[in-house]
Amino acid sequence: MEAATHAHAAEGELNPATWRDPKRYAWLLGLIVPLAPFLAWADVQLTGIGAFWFFGPLLVFVFLPLLDIAVGTDASNPPDSVIKWLEQDRYYRWCTYAFIPIQYAGLVFACWLWAYGGLSAVESIGLAMTVGMVSGIAINTAHELGHKRASVERWLSKVGLAQSAYGHFFIEHNRGHHVRVATPEDPASARLGEGFWTFLPRTVVGSLRSAWGLERTRLSRTGHSAWSIHNDILNAWAMTAVLFAALVAVFGLVVLPYLLIQAVIGFSLLEAVNYLEHYGLLRQRSEDGRYERTRPEHSWNSNNVVSNVLLYHLQRHSDHHANPTRRYQALRHVDEAPQLPTGYAGMIVVAWFPPLWRRVMDRRLLEHYGGDVTRANIESRARRRMLARYRPATS
Repeated sequence: MEAATHAHAAEGELNPATWRDPKRYAWLLGLIVPLAPFLAWADVQLTGIGAFWFFGPLLVFVFLPLLDIAVGTDASNPPDSVIKWLEQDRYYRWCTYAFIPIQYAGLVFACWLWAYGGLSAVESIGLAMTVGMVSGIAINTAHELGHKRASVERWLSKVGLAQSAYGHFFIEHNRGHHVRVATPEDPASARLGEGFWTFLPRTVVGSLRSAWGLERTRLSRTGHSAWSIHNDILNAWAMTAVLFAALVAVFGLVVLPYLLIQAVIGFSLLEAVNYLEHYGLLRQRSEDGRYERTRPEHSWNSNNVVSNVLLYHLQRHSDHHANPTRRYQALRHVDEAPQLPTGYAGMIVVAWFPPLWRRVMDRRLLEHYGGDVTRANIESRARRRMLARYRPATS
């Protein structure tokens, strides 16, 4: 962290000709994720162990957390003088572009295995879970692309979302979440005292309602019905319907249950990330009743190197909210942002067990607010219990 702070002293001396991105080629490791169905198949072929059909969950929830701990963190930032050049380097864009075709090659391969691979029901479910890991992390790739101004990237974002049937995320995240983040009105911001399994249905339903309301308002301003071809949500869902129908037509109805399983796992993985990104953090209201502008302290961050590389710096979430169109390779660590104890993959596992989550995170949240629990975003049904457990520092 000190290195990130003191690096500014030499920034004026640095330029694109002398500075090199130490993670430049590491970003290609992100392509390991969409290769997961192929890697699962290869492992099974090499070892004869059917458990490797669960390669995706093993990668995300076992190997990644261990690698995050082993490799550690990196809080260094690219110097200000190279940010513009760094964002214009098209190499980084192709790292994300390449994810999409590999993602769909893996989906088609999985469908072939479900239809003709002779897998047992348990093995097919394991493969569906592996494909679901790809589907969920593809939403993150779509998130990176969807924030950009270029039409081709925004279109690729919608393509990436089709596999998880979560196309409305493109609407809700950009026009809803970024406006209401860290407030009780945001369905994607978890509240103090709210366990993950309570948050999950609330955010899934709430995000869908929000996206539909935002799109209906946009269309009404242009004189179009919400039930028209101009509705971006319906267009996104149509992409999913066409995709699933084509796969069923080619491989048979046998693939449909597994397509549905991987979609549910995919968007649930996304919502698990949403849960931990803003847990309990709250933007305060000014005297006129408006929320303060979003600042770095309204997002939980992590500088764990391995998960940051595989997630295109998603864990530098504070800078993302401050600069939504900034490309992943240029996102910066911010000292003011509260820090998670480990990377997203490990924190998702912790979130599955609400008592453990509260033990790990509630103390950090209270420390962030100087012991004043009233400054947190508290779950309304748990408010009395939270206030009794964590007495405000001002009382």
